[in-house]
Amino acid sequence: MSGIQSNADQFQALAANTNEEPFVMLNLLKLKSEGGREAYLRYIAESGPFVKGVGAEVLYFGKANELLNGTEGWDIVMLVKYPSRKAFLMMANDPDYLKVHELRKQALERAVLYATDPVQFKDILR
Repeated sequence: MSGIQSNADQFQALAANTNEEPFVMLNLLKLKSEGGREAYLRYIAESGPFVKGVGAEVLYFGKANELLNGTEGWDIVMLVKYPSRKAFLMMANDPDYLKVHELRKQALERAVLYATDPVQFKDILR
């Protein structure tokens, strides 16, 4: 099984979510040792117009270094802000983007994506 398999139930939940506010997608990415870096660089270059086309922006792109808690290591941490879930789904279902997305599949050993919504700190403790 691929380490970048989509979670169909959660994808449906994202599509059914009525929140039309901006959200941030957390990406935890582990590159394949053979050719992963090169394929991911191509993916970033070719997916950029699709990201910008739906009004999204990369907020942070960084190399994961010291793992201070946990056991699962990652190579890249990325935060992408989308104007809405609808915008993300429009991009994710675009046939031309899906062709570019194949580069991502070629590049990654595994990935975790979380759609996150901002909350007030006090609300987390409830």
